[in-house]
Amino acid sequence: MAEIDAAVRELKSLARDEGKAGASEQTKEAVSTQPVGETAKVYQLNSAQSQAGHDKPTEGLRREKPGVQTPQPEAKANAAPAQGRAEPKADPVSREDKFVPPQREKRTGPVIDGDTGPLTRKPRPRDGGGGGGGAGRPPTGGGGNGGPPGGFQKRVEMPDFAVSFKNGLTAVRKNIAVVMLFTVMTNVLVLAIPIYLFQISDRVLTSRSVDTLVMLSIVVAAAVVLQMVFDAIRRFILMRTAVEVGAQLGGPILAAAARSSLNGTARDYQVLGDLQQIRSFITSGTLLSFLDVPLAPLFVLAVFLIHPHLGMIVIASSLVLMSVALVNQKMTAQHFAEANGFLSRATLHVDSMSRNSQIINAMAMIPEAVKIWGRDTAFSLKSQVRAQDRNIVLASLSKSFRLLTQVSMLGWGAYLAIDNQMTGGMVIAASIIASRALTPIEGAIEGWNSFTQFRASFQRVRSLLQSSPFNFQRLLLPAPQGRLDVDRVLYVPPPTKKVILNGVSFTLMPGESLAVIGNSGSGKTTLGKMLVGSILPTSGSVRLDLMDLRNWDQRQFGENIGYLPQDVQLFPGTIKANIARMRDDASDEQIYEAAALADVHEMIASFPQGYETFVAGDGAPLSGGQKQRIALARAFFGNPRLVVLDEPNSNLDSPGEVALAKALAHAKRQNITVVTITQRTALLNHVDKILVLNSGTVAMFGERQQVLNVLTGKGAGQGQVPERPGEGS
Repeated sequence: MAEIDAAVRELKSLARDEGKAGASEQTKEAVSTQPVGETAKVYQLNSAQSQAGHDKPTEGLRREKPGVQTPQPEAKANAAPAQGRAEPKADPVSREDKFVPPQREKRTGPVIDGDTGPLTRKPRPRDGGGGGGGAGRPPTGGGGNGGPPGGFQKRVEMPDFAVSFKNGLTAVRKNIAVVMLFTVMTNVLVLAIPIYLFQISDRVLTSRSVDTLVMLSIVVAAAVVLQMVFDAIRRFILMRTAVEVGAQLGGPILAAAARSSLNGTARDYQVLGDLQQIRSFITSGTLLSFLDVPLAPLFVLAVFLIHPHLGMIVIASSLVLMSVALVNQKMTAQHFAEANGFLSRATLHVDSMSRNSQIINAMAMIPEAVKIWGRDTAFSLKSQVRAQDRNIVLASLSKSFRLLTQVSMLGWGAYLAIDNQMTGGMVIAASIIASRALTPIEGAIEGWNSFTQFRASFQRVRSLLQSSPFNFQRLLLPAPQGRLDVDRVLYVPPPTKKVILNGVSFTLMPGESLAVIGNSGSGKTTLGKMLVGSILPTSGSVRLDLMDLRNWDQRQFGENIGYLPQDVQLFPGTIKANIARMRDDASDEQIYEAAALADVHEMIASFPQGYETFVAGDGAPLSGGQKQRIALARAFFGNPRLVVLDEPNSNLDSPGEVALAKALAHAKRQNITVVTITQRTALLNHVDKILVLNSGTVAMFGERQQVLNVLTGKGAGQGQVPERPGEGS
């Protein structure tokens, strides 16, 4: 038995030796056949593990015992079966040196101020993210063009128009102060000629001194030249002041007029004409006359110094002329106001004719259009003639009185000269100085119409800029997600006082789509304009993400809104600029995406100039359907969160209908809230809810299929009955 046990132990020992030899051979063959790329993977894995958690580089390697090699999974899978023969064991030290990467020296990096360490630092994505608003970039709103919903946008600073008006007024006052300085010097130099005549009459002619005559002539000639230079300088300053006024106030006036059109009128656009009136008055001679009036007492004082009697005559004449100026203002103000009012109406009619020139020519409406314009123009000219008649009469009266004043001064001066109270030179000098004192008053009377127009224009410009809603800075909110709430909206436009919308209420969650249907005149288009903030409700509220539209920052709100009006209008410019909403910072990628979404890229590519094709004010050379599709691309430009489409398929053909359906599907995928105003049933298949308007009130509102069942007489089905007025929103 002992011998048998010894034999069994010997056999087991031999089996263990053969197993070890076979395993060593498999490992050697696997290592020899492993690709270089796989070895690199092992190296990278070990290197990454050695650096994780700020451990020492060799910590992961010290877990293995020296001389023991752990086979890789690939080696195990590809290892050849043992052949049963013993192989010499590989040197464990050399194998470990072959597979283990060289140890790196641990170095301490630079310390950066404000670095909070790896615990609070956001990890950088390994896939190179951070572009295109991905996970590697912080959320930035950018008007909905980048960043997740709810991120804050970068504020676009809107100028305070009241401050712009104040700055412009301050600049004008400074320039007028400089002009007044040159005016004083000019008027002082005016005394050179009367003094010259006085000296010639009383000294040169009596002394017969040629030297005195030459010196006086040189001094007076220099004074006259300097007077002309100063007068030219003040005119140059006034011209540049007018340019500065136009540059500083032109943009704010246009923006404020556009914003004030929310009240349903475009009359504030005429304030640009008022700005032109202000600029014309600044460069006119009437303003120079008004600037010369404060210096009239200087000349009256000079006349007083010559003789008090003559000074009293000048004062009496000045008072009479000022009285004539006041009478002139009272007698002409009403007629000038009527003339300006009729002229404004005629101008608006001309603008309407220019917009509807094709209709006027096609339907032979030219005589009627000219008749309406001629009637308003005739009323304007009639009122203007009445006012100008009174102004001319009073101006002639003032001029006659001024000439009679000079005659009186010459006659009374001659009497005083005969009485040896003054010389002949004094009489001539006093007459010239008195004429200079009365000329500004006469010029002010003649230009009183320009002054009244300037004053009215100035008041309208000030009222518009100081009361503009842009003067109130709105809180910058997170980028909207698209929830729309309409709460008991009432709209009564002035001056008709007819109710257009009455108690309209509904709610749309982000990504929902709504179709607004109803008869003509039911208020659908008015509701669409109200949803995008182009008109304001008389009462009630329209809220985007629970915030009233009036409280949104205008730039932020506009960048997150898309609107396709019923009357499609394009701006004079290229197709690219129209799609990009005339923005200079729009990228080519955004323009192309919007064009591709509206399926107009192929159409634009067929034009000789492509995206650089210039579009006129009337849309030429585009057809009605092409304009509508480009306007659709403009509505979806920048990935807005709320899009309102008013009859978007009124001019579309079959390919255009398909493109519109694709756009609506894209909006659904992008979680964009869409309100579509339509009369075609084809679009009803692409919406979630339907709102039926009847005479400005909500006749029905609910899910699409439920409303369609009720409208087709099939009942509300087994679902919820659509809401009716008084039953809900």
